Amino acid sequence: MDFTVEVEDMIAMLVSIICGGIIGFEREYKSKSAGFRTIILISLGSTIFTIVSKHGAGADDRISANIITGIGFIGAGVIFKDKISVRGLTTAAVIWTSAAIGMTTGIGYHALALTLTGITLVILLMVTSIEKMIAKLQKQKLLTVLFRHPDFSQLQRLEDTLSSNGLLMDRMEVGKDNDRLTVVYKVSGKKEYLVAMNETLASMPEIVSFS
Repeated sequence: MDFTVEVEDMIAMLVSIICGGIIGFEREYKSKSAGFRTIILISLGSTIFTIVSKHGAGADDRISANIITGIGFIGAGVIFKDKISVRGLTTAAVIWTSAAIGMTTGIGYHALALTLTGITLVILLMVTSIEKMIAKLQKQKLLTVLFRHPDFSQLQRLEDTLSSNGLLMDRMEVGKDNDRLTVVYKVSGKKEYLVAMNETLASMPEIVSFS
């Protein structure tokens, strides 16, 4: 029975807590599902498993490799899909990265772990500015519209309305089912115009549904 604790391992765990705390603070500040305590524990846990893998009898890379699988389950738990988009992907990626940083401290690369923490934090802080920049660019999406009546004149009215709102319309496919018209469009435009498009479509009585 061995009650000794190596100083190197204590330093590794301390560095892991610091790195996890820095990233976790940013996540907590933005009110994400995986916040301050969660990221610290993920980073620290990865460090501990790596240390155990290093010191265990017949030590090999199996424990370290299984950390990646385990973190995958935690990451999957913060991802959810609503009708509009998929949310939680960034938080899942942060969990994955924090585990990697924890493993880095576990093998003694403390300077590298702190450097990776700084890089991760910069990326997270820059994300909002970059996303705003991308939002100003032209975007494309497929739009499926179900009309109440098989009247082709309403297609032209819809296209004229959306075109006047700054969108480019490309009619891809037209179908008919139970006296209802289904049309698939490729729509291009700025994000703000695409968001406003949903309000326009919802206000048109001749449209049964759209997606």
